[in-house]
Amino acid sequence: MDIGLVLQTDPPARLLIDRMIRAEQAGFSHGWTFDSCVLWQEPFVIYSRILAETERMTVGPMVTNPGTRTWEVTASTFATLNDMYGNRTVCGIGRGDSAMRVAGRRPATLARLSEAMRAIKELAEGRTAEVDGTEMHLPWVRSGASLPIWMGAYGPKALNLTGRQADGFILQLADPYLTEFMIKAVRAAAVEAGRDPDSVTVCVAAPAYVTADDSPEALAHAREQCRWFGGMVGNHVADLVSHYGEHSDLVPEALTEYIKGRQGYDYSHHGRAGNPDTAFVPDEIVDRFCLIGPPEAHRARLAELRSLGVDQFAVYAMHDAIEATIDAYGTDVIPHL
Repeated sequence: MDIGLVLQTDPPARLLIDRMIRAEQAGFSHGWTFDSCVLWQEPFVIYSRILAETERMTVGPMVTNPGTRTWEVTASTFATLNDMYGNRTVCGIGRGDSAMRVAGRRPATLARLSEAMRAIKELAEGRTAEVDGTEMHLPWVRSGASLPIWMGAYGPKALNLTGRQADGFILQLADPYLTEFMIKAVRAAAVEAGRDPDSVTVCVAAPAYVTADDSPEALAHAREQCRWFGGMVGNHVADLVSHYGEHSDLVPEALTEYIKGRQGYDYSHHGRAGNPDTAFVPDEIVDRFCLIGPPEAHRARLAELRSLGVDQFAVYAMHDAIEATIDAYGTDVIPHL
C-alpha cells in the first residue's frame, strides 16, 4: 500500500515544500494538495518546486475541477511538469466544490466532468482532443508522456463514471463499510464498461492523527483536530441527499444519518481544524471516517482497507501535529506496509 500526504497550500509555500521533502524521506509516495485558488495559493506553481526538490514523489491535486482553468491549460500544465520531471504527476479531479462555490459558480455536471477528463488526458499524453467544439493538440508533448486521471466520487452516478472512465478512484473517508460499498460500485461499473476492474487504482484519503497512547484525553484531542473532516464530507453528503432523497437506496444510510444536525457550511473554514460548522459531527463519525490513535490502530485500519482493495491511503494533515504525523508514519506505519 502506498502512503500519500495531503496538505493545503497555505503560505508560506516553503513550509509545504519542506514538509513534502520530509514526507518523501519518511517513505511517502505521493504529495497531494487541495486546489482552490481563492482559499489557498495556486498549487501548480508549488508542484514544480516539490518535484525539483524530491526524487521519487508523485504530486497532484486532490482535487482539481473542469471549471477553474480551461482544459488545455490544465493539460499543458501537467504535461510541462511531466516533461521537466519525468511523469511524476497525477490528476485528481472532481466536480469542483470549494473552488467553484467560493467563486459563485456551480460545480460541473458529471457529463462535463467526463468530457474534461477525456480531453485533459488525451492532450497531456500527446493526442488530439476536442475542447468545446475545437480540436487541438499539444505538439511538443513527447512520446511516453503519461497522466493518470483519478476521480473523486461519492454518489452512485459519480461512482459509475469513475468505474467506466477514470484511471483511479479517490474516496475521501476511511470507513471500511463505506469503502467496501463504493469500491464494489466502481468495480461493477468498470466490468459493465468492459474494463479490468483491478486496473482502477483506489485511493482512500482521510485525516490521520497519531497519538502517544489510547487514553481518553489523547483520543479526545485528536478527534477535535479531525472533526472538520466530517463537516467537509457532510457537505458532499448533503448534495447527495438533496438529489436522491434522504432514504434513497442509492446512498447508504450510514453516510446520510449523521448530517441531520447540519446547519450550513462556511467555506472560509474549509478543511481546517476548529471549523465551527462541524460541531454537529459526532465522535462516532470522526472515528469511522478518520484514523485516530496510537500507531498500532493505524496499522490495523490500513490492513483492513488494503484487504478491501485500497492501493493508497492519503493522509490529510490539517491539524496541530503535521510533522509528528509524518514522522510517526515514517517510523511506525510505513515500514510495516
